[in-house]
Amino acid sequence: MTLHLYDSASRELKPLDPVVPGKVGIYHCGLTVQGPPHIGHIRKELVFDVLRRWLERSGLEVTIIANVTDIDDKILAKAREQGQPWFAVAYENERALHAAYEVLGCRPPTYEPRATGHVPEMIEMIETLIERGHAYPATDGSGDVYFDVRSWPDYGELSNQRIDDMQAAPDAPAEGKRDPRDFALWKGRKADEPESASWPTPWGRGRPGWHLECSAMAAKYLGTEFDIHGGGLDLRFPHHENELAQSRAAGQRFARVWMHNAMLNLGNSKMSKSVGNTLAVSEVVKRVPAIALRYYLVAAHYRSIIEFSEQSLAEAATAFERIEGFCLRAAELVGAGEPGDVPVAFAEAMDDDLAVPAALAVLQAAVGEGNRLVADGPSPELAQTLASVRAMLDVLGLDPFTWATTQGESSATVDALAQLVDALVAARAEAKAAKDWNRADELRDQLTAAGIELEDTPSGTRWNLKGGH
Repeated sequence: MTLHLYDSASRELKPLDPVVPGKVGIYHCGLTVQGPPHIGHIRKELVFDVLRRWLERSGLEVTIIANVTDIDDKILAKAREQGQPWFAVAYENERALHAAYEVLGCRPPTYEPRATGHVPEMIEMIETLIERGHAYPATDGSGDVYFDVRSWPDYGELSNQRIDDMQAAPDAPAEGKRDPRDFALWKGRKADEPESASWPTPWGRGRPGWHLECSAMAAKYLGTEFDIHGGGLDLRFPHHENELAQSRAAGQRFARVWMHNAMLNLGNSKMSKSVGNTLAVSEVVKRVPAIALRYYLVAAHYRSIIEFSEQSLAEAATAFERIEGFCLRAAELVGAGEPGDVPVAFAEAMDDDLAVPAALAVLQAAVGEGNRLVADGPSPELAQTLASVRAMLDVLGLDPFTWATTQGESSATVDALAQLVDALVAARAEAKAAKDWNRADELRDQLTAAGIELEDTPSGTRWNLKGGH
């Protein structure tokens, strides 16, 4: 079965038909780094991480470009508020984004271009749009350049809107615009803005408009036609609508499929920095293991809204503990082995618009069968089931046996930790055998203080990293 994805432009499932056979180019809009990422932001990163893993397992070569918007009105405002240089604010939050990638097991993008590094490409695109009659410099001396939405008959096609029904674009005052809905391609420098936040152009010093940045970077690294453009559903309008219009107006075919994930809500409202109801990734992983947070965020279908609650997060952590528990018990009997092949039903679910809930049903059924086999002791069937479960978990980025290395820990570091803990666990077992209960308790307390959880079982003592698995 060929992977089918829901295309937000045509509003139907479309088979993936790569521009270049055997290769897939994906652009998804990264963070505007005026603040650290919350779990609503990182949901999008996880969606595209799972997509990438599935495409690669299907034998395709994947290029993922995820930009960093490091110059923007919001960043300048945050810098003024904090009394810091705008670039320092941007870089600090970019590093926080990378830390969130790592802690949740996301593979880094193929490339992560910054907007500030691509001003020449943006100026070239503006010049093309002006030459084609789709853009114009403002006549009020502001240095702004606008896209003329009425010059492009298909404007509104992505969000299924008519121009006359749209509100005015809020990115610049209407005085210099031919139509209030025209959006800024370039913003002239204001007197109260730092000189470092502007670049020279034929229209005066200034900085790029948000929408222009992504069009220029997508074309540079993926070409003028590529396979998938994605992001959160809140970006469909105006951001992605404007990207599509300006890129097509510049003569590009742009994205074949538009893929949007739904929001993560808190208290029935969209999680956003502006309303102050954010949950930073760095804080949430203090309450639950990072791998459990990843499970929670990928378990729902990417086009379904997640209504966040601490209870649902805790329930997800418990559900993943059951899956992980099977893997550990099975590995004690037959060894961890390597990931095998995914079941046909799992593949069919993933090919059906990344239907992760249906795929998880296949996974959980396999775990149930695996637990029955564990009770019967070592067997080839148990080894095969574990290999299949690991393959499914690998697609979702949840394989507990490779989790530490996906977070940047070297295999040597992991092995060294395991040897040290195993030695202490063995010493505790010897103390218990000698009925030296004080020494056994002392060793357990040392391990607990170091963040190691112990579980005594009929077959011996198992250990896990507390909060890290």
